[in-house]
Amino acid sequence: MKVQTGYHVPLLPLRGVLVFPSMVLHLDVGRDYSVQALEKAMINGNEIFLTAQKDVSIDEPQQEDLYQIGTLTKVNQMMKLQNGTIRVLVEGVQRAKITRFKDLGTYYSVHVQTFDDHFVSEPESEALMRTMLDFFSQYISQSKKITSETFASVSDMEDGGRAADVIASHLPLKLSQKQEILETIDVKERMQKLIDLIKNEQEILNLEKSISQRVKKSMERTQKEYYLREQMKAIQKELGDKEGKTAEVNELKEKILQAGMPEQVANTAFKELDRYEKIPATSSESSVIRNYLEWLISLPWSQATTDDLNIAKAERILNEDHYGLEKVKERVLEYLAVQQLTQSIKGPILCLVGPPGVGKTSLARSISKSLGRKFVRVSLGGVRDESEIRGHRRTYVGAMPGRIIQGMKKAGTINPVFLLDEIDKMSNVFRGDPSAAMLEVLDPEQNHTFSDHYIEEPYNLSKVMFIATANDLTTIPGPLRDRMEIISIAGYTELEKIEIAKTHLLAKQIKENGLNRNQLRVNVDALQLIVRRYTREAGVRSLERKLAEICRKTAKIIVSGKRKRVTVNAKNLEEFLGKPVFHYGQAEMEDQVGVATGLAYTTVGGDTLQIEVSLSPGKGKLVLTGKLGDVMKESAQTAFSFVRSKAQELGLPEDFHETYDIHIHVPEGAVPKDGPSAGITIATALISALTKHAVHKEVGMTGEITLRGRVLPIGGLKEKSLGAHRAGLKKIVIPKENEKDLDDIPESVREDLTFYPVSHMDEVIEIAIAGEER
Repeated sequence: MKVQTGYHVPLLPLRGVLVFPSMVLHLDVGRDYSVQALEKAMINGNEIFLTAQKDVSIDEPQQEDLYQIGTLTKVNQMMKLQNGTIRVLVEGVQRAKITRFKDLGTYYSVHVQTFDDHFVSEPESEALMRTMLDFFSQYISQSKKITSETFASVSDMEDGGRAADVIASHLPLKLSQKQEILETIDVKERMQKLIDLIKNEQEILNLEKSISQRVKKSMERTQKEYYLREQMKAIQKELGDKEGKTAEVNELKEKILQAGMPEQVANTAFKELDRYEKIPATSSESSVIRNYLEWLISLPWSQATTDDLNIAKAERILNEDHYGLEKVKERVLEYLAVQQLTQSIKGPILCLVGPPGVGKTSLARSISKSLGRKFVRVSLGGVRDESEIRGHRRTYVGAMPGRIIQGMKKAGTINPVFLLDEIDKMSNVFRGDPSAAMLEVLDPEQNHTFSDHYIEEPYNLSKVMFIATANDLTTIPGPLRDRMEIISIAGYTELEKIEIAKTHLLAKQIKENGLNRNQLRVNVDALQLIVRRYTREAGVRSLERKLAEICRKTAKIIVSGKRKRVTVNAKNLEEFLGKPVFHYGQAEMEDQVGVATGLAYTTVGGDTLQIEVSLSPGKGKLVLTGKLGDVMKESAQTAFSFVRSKAQELGLPEDFHETYDIHIHVPEGAVPKDGPSAGITIATALISALTKHAVHKEVGMTGEITLRGRVLPIGGLKEKSLGAHRAGLKKIVIPKENEKDLDDIPESVREDLTFYPVSHMDEVIEIAIAGEER
């Protein structure tokens, strides 16, 4: 080897091709930098330096993107083609190495150091050259792709280095292998490497031949498609290399590395990938494994959003989106405050319980917005199969992960706000109990290793903020209810509904119906009338529908050209909504005998319940009607027994139960009713009917009664109070032990109602029944 001094020449980067010294080759050049380099070379002695790119996809390579050793070349001919590219005929002259690289703006210039081959005719060199020629001759006879004239020209060469270069240029080697030969300056070492490469190529040719023979033996038909398929199988079996899957497997491997999986999960993924690589693509199991890997890759394992811990901002967002609901807002702000102090807290599991239309779902969205987290909603209404929560095992056809894992994939982060909507609507069937499957999801001590039947690897749900919604808490199983923090949303007062309509609902409906603020105005007195006489609900859905009806009629008026602006007030409201649906005021128009007003708690909020008692001559038969449940029937029996025990004090004949048939009826007989809290109401109506003393019309009551006349506490006092307020009652009789719950009732309701806490039925009689006889 002889090293010569260097000099400056233009640089032409090559993509997917390599030029050896003494090699003559046509090249098509199209890149601007390369064209300029050729033109510069034609001016300065026709010399140019050619070297290959490491990555063929790079259009503007820099020094680090090029192999440093290439070939100093002479440009013999240059011709411009019709498509704008230039075809050149080049001839390799010497190996050369880049010592300095310079970007001149229009082309690359390099300073190179050249190397001359130094072949000494000695026994070892001669032996290597003969061995090389012998292997090359054998390869030509097996390959039949290289002509005998090529071998003849090589065998006449006396320079072993030049012969090695020519042989390497004719072999079907990879670019990296050819580059390795080019970079081997020592001639003996170069010939030895080439001998090894020729031997390897001969082994491949032998394998191809044996594979071809085996395919021909196994082939029963002659169709081309069948032959190609069999040949591909045989090649894959012999080489152990899935050529058709290599790129796909490499892509999956890269995705697994980038997914941020825990070590245990990553090991499982690589094992499945190894199986996938070995299984033929036509196998049904191949698609199963591929789907499984795609799920593992697409799940968020470590990606998380950063919580916005600005409490003032969060409070502002919650207040903008929702009016009232102070307890829920306070709980969210407490969570933010604790997280800001600790910097690590498990996601809370809240359950918002309340009637429809009070804003449970939209509140969860606002919580997500205030925290700066992704939001995912999963509806559990009608879910009857455990596999919908935990997923199916992969042995089933069409198996998929459960809704929890699907939701996490949709979120794309490990700490979203996850809404489990209608959690009380799940039902148990023979397929399994979905509510039992939710236990692990909602248990803070277990959900950091949640197991889905499809994924079969532990998944961390501990950073998720779960929010569940329900209409009726009683239908949620006890163990599941125990895992959640229950927050009751009873409903809205009249003032709150009017404020919500002004600030949220009206603006929303005006926009959705194509109007603007200047075209429609709804006065506060009209809103109050809509709330009082056209809706009777805990939430605001009916209120929103009435506002939508007003907007539609307004749109019709404006489009028809009758008016450009519409103002709705209490006087013209009937033009838009028709006659009032409800009567606002007292539940009863006057004091009546044998009729008492009870307070009920339903899934749609609090309501009033009229209980009627009628006496007729008979033999003491007790009739109960109104589609009452077992508990309510027992309350009626208990009330009747109490009245019998108090007959003497009430001035009743001792044998009244033998001379009268008593009929207790609760109107709206098509609606099922149950619960113990109507006990004192039934007793009051009974006493009123028997004593002929009327019950005050403005009094409502709720409480369970015992045989001794004690009044026991009840649930849902806030909801019942709101229902009484909507019905226009003024006095409410409640159990003494429920006095502590009065703080939960809005102040505007407490101002309009007078509450009477009682502990015995005697107090109820004194408050509710008029002293005069009728």
